[in-house]
Amino acid sequence: MSEPPRPPRVALADDQALVRAGLRALLERLGIEVVFEAEDGQGLLDALQLQPVDVVLSDIRMPGVDGIAALRELRAEGDRTPVLLLTTFDDSDLLLHARDAGAQGFLLKDAAPEELREAIVRVAGGETLLAPVSTDPVRARYRFHDEAPPTDTFSEREVAILRLLAGGYSNKEIARSLFLAEGTVKNYVSTILDKLDTRDRTRAVLKAITLRII
Repeated sequence: MSEPPRPPRVALADDQALVRAGLRALLERLGIEVVFEAEDGQGLLDALQLQPVDVVLSDIRMPGVDGIAALRELRAEGDRTPVLLLTTFDDSDLLLHARDAGAQGFLLKDAAPEELREAIVRVAGGETLLAPVSTDPVRARYRFHDEAPPTDTFSEREVAILRLLAGGYSNKEIARSLFLAEGTVKNYVSTILDKLDTRDRTRAVLKAITLRII
């Protein structure tokens, strides 16, 4: 009989000691080991050189080296440790910054405990969680000038592909994620662009966010 998989080992970075203590207690109650804590991005980077982990759970807003800057430095060093960024509703630049910096996902700070555990397990297993946050600040930040309604409704599969487009994924990556042929994904993307009456993927994502399709 095979042993159950080992829970992910996590590094925790947040500048507020009480937040770190609360998260550590919560994670340990969920069966996830917190290997170390850091109060800023530089502390996180220094500790990771000595103690590798399965997942980094980091706040975005920290004094000095923040979560995004630490993530960029990790990727520049060739460190591919999955990073899950914690955010609040007013982090309106998150969508593009997280994608550009190389994050595997982000999670709202008020997420339920089981959502947090699932997110950590999923990114540790190689998945990505970069769907747009459906909040008014995000929509205002990325509002698209054309708010004409789409020419047709969107299927669940088309919405899923739109979310992956928002995460910056290529057709090949989307195909692998959804177990589709790359040509099938290309056809889906063409259909999405037609329905939104947009010329390219970026405009399609921005309009989809504006129209609350994703």
